[in-house]
Amino acid sequence: LFFQSYGLLEQQGLESMDFAVKKWGDTFGFFSVSQNSGLPFDIFSASFYMLTRYEEYLPHVKDEMGRFMASESLAFKEGFLQQPIVDIWAYKFKSKLMVAFPELVFPKKKMVIHPVIEAAQPYAYKQKGFFRTAIGFADGLLKGKFRDVIDRAQVVLGIKRDPLDTFKWIVNKANRSDFKLTVFFLLGNALSFGESMNTHRQKFNLLIKYVADYKEVGLIFSFNSLKDYELLKSEKRRLQAITNRALGSSINAEYLVNLPDIYRHLVELEVKRDFTMVFRDTIGWRAGTCTPFLFYDLDYEIKTPLIIHPSAMTTLAFQKKYASDIEKTVNNTIKAVENVNGTFTMIFSNKDFSSTENNKVWRSIFSEKLQEYAQ
Repeated sequence: LFFQSYGLLEQQGLESMDFAVKKWGDTFGFFSVSQNSGLPFDIFSASFYMLTRYEEYLPHVKDEMGRFMASESLAFKEGFLQQPIVDIWAYKFKSKLMVAFPELVFPKKKMVIHPVIEAAQPYAYKQKGFFRTAIGFADGLLKGKFRDVIDRAQVVLGIKRDPLDTFKWIVNKANRSDFKLTVFFLLGNALSFGESMNTHRQKFNLLIKYVADYKEVGLIFSFNSLKDYELLKSEKRRLQAITNRALGSSINAEYLVNLPDIYRHLVELEVKRDFTMVFRDTIGWRAGTCTPFLFYDLDYEIKTPLIIHPSAMTTLAFQKKYASDIEKTVNNTIKAVENVNGTFTMIFSNKDFSSTENNKVWRSIFSEKLQEYAQ
């Protein structure tokens, strides 16, 4: 078997490249090679391009938060963002190997369901402290939000459950399911005053311990810490002191990935898994894969021990969509993962499970749909 190289893997340094993306059966390919090659594209160079996030090192337009935008990505522009394209290529390569070497035995892969919950604001009204609560009441009265004022008063007085405190429901559903679950908490400062709370309060620490007794707890690194290594270290240390175990998983506030700096910091902090490889408001695979992979530092040209755990979507990508459209999209995305025996990860928020009518679809997907595929 002969597979021709396009040359990217032998290249040193980074440079902007001109290449065409072409249809390849039901999928796409790029880095075309000659007809003598076993495959029409150099899938090794193409996979390297996608997984290393080569395009994110090149000059590009960022959004107001400094994020790499989906609209800037090759996958979005060429229409394959919603395909786990690297996994599809791997199966094409496997088929070629099986024909040439029928005696080859491949380990069996099984689809993994691993939802995550981002709990940057665990409470709407509770645990805010006197000052924030007083400001909240005043703001509600001034803006005529009397329902909000009544709800806040009932929660503060202990008459009613905080609408965002959905953690018992989450843990109960997850304990009856076969999927993995990671819940992320924020210990640093929130970006908005309304969402901020005193994270040193005992009841907040008890909430984290309660969740950690049943499921993996991860850390949301605060927005301000992403450029401050000492702050990252301090937030990591605080979570470890609460849970009494090493930090395994993290996610960055506002889904900001500033390559390669933040990942270098995570490697130095010995964080095992990062879950930020996702587009905040666009559905699809940012790195072209639904399979966790090791972070490769393109500047230093070294493989690192940090596992990048890609997510297909956040619930924020579905704002202003009907429940039927949401269910259809989630279903199609899970099917795409099932076809390549990958890992389906979707980022929820604890807010998605509050008992409002709009959230019925999220409660159904989390408690029923994911379990269907996890069995």
